[in-house]
Amino acid sequence: MCPMRLIPKIFSFNEDDVPADLRAQRKLNIARVPEIASYLVDNLADYTLSAITASINSTVTFEPFSDTGIGQSIGTLSIPMDAQILINDGQHRRAAIERAIQDSPELGYDNIPVLFFIDEGLHRSQQMFADLNKHAVRPSDSISTLYDHRDHLSELARYLVKSVDVFSRMTELEKSSLSHRSSKLFTLSAIKNASRVLLRKGKSEAIAQDERELAKKYWEAVALQMPDWTRAKDKELSTADLRDNYIHAHGVMLQAMGIVGSDLIARRESDWKNVLLGLKVIDWSRSNQEWEGRAMVHGRISKATTNVALTASLIKRKLGMPLSAAEQEIEERLTK
Repeated sequence: MCPMRLIPKIFSFNEDDVPADLRAQRKLNIARVPEIASYLVDNLADYTLSAITASINSTVTFEPFSDTGIGQSIGTLSIPMDAQILINDGQHRRAAIERAIQDSPELGYDNIPVLFFIDEGLHRSQQMFADLNKHAVRPSDSISTLYDHRDHLSELARYLVKSVDVFSRMTELEKSSLSHRSSKLFTLSAIKNASRVLLRKGKSEAIAQDERELAKKYWEAVALQMPDWTRAKDKELSTADLRDNYIHAHGVMLQAMGIVGSDLIARRESDWKNVLLGLKVIDWSRSNQEWEGRAMVHGRISKATTNVALTASLIKRKLGMPLSAAEQEIEERLTK
């Protein structure tokens, strides 16, 4: 265990001006550092950091507490003062710790675990970096949303899945994409992102109780106009068939309805609910060529930002809603 205040002083990493083939680490991404530092400062009482892995390029000695039993593995590791300790994994944590301590000096008295290896040269250090990162897999956005209790939008998404009937039965909680044979229609991450657009919320903005209830009412009203969703929930329709044949069984439609709703919910509830009645008569089939270039590109579903915006524009026109200047511009580019 190493006091955090000593981390910047003890541990070093290859400088950025060293060629990649002569470094044992990737180049430091400065943009990542403020986010990690803010996380530490904002959660002083309950942050979580994984261990730093480092190599020592000097001869070290280890004095075990005893010659037999468990004491053989416990003792004192002595490292020369002039030894260079090079970080193999954790240089962004190191830089973030240094910055966070400037804002919250008390953080310097916390400890972080360190795993030491003896430095066996550049070749071995590079291989260690490759081995440490080879099998690292970023968790899906859905499972991150499911487990993140600090993020307000994640909390909203979990609330909507529990509160909106069709979401509660038809949402994939762990994966951010649905396999062809999945029995689900939505992903937790898609509900989160669509609701973020619906309420026009930034990443760290708090969400009031009345906003939560408004989002719930909106998605319930949308679901009422999607009889196929209800039929899929009741096992009367195959979700695989829906995905094969209809736009409204894909995340692009949910994202687009978030955009549509962000304008609608500014009106009185009775007004926007009346507007949503028009959803029932829209032709959502993939064979409808109006979706090409919008929700579809060359016959394949696309969730690209521009395609979501164009899908939302078409839905707005079908519902008799005016387009914003930005939406008009995107429409003009499409027609050209």
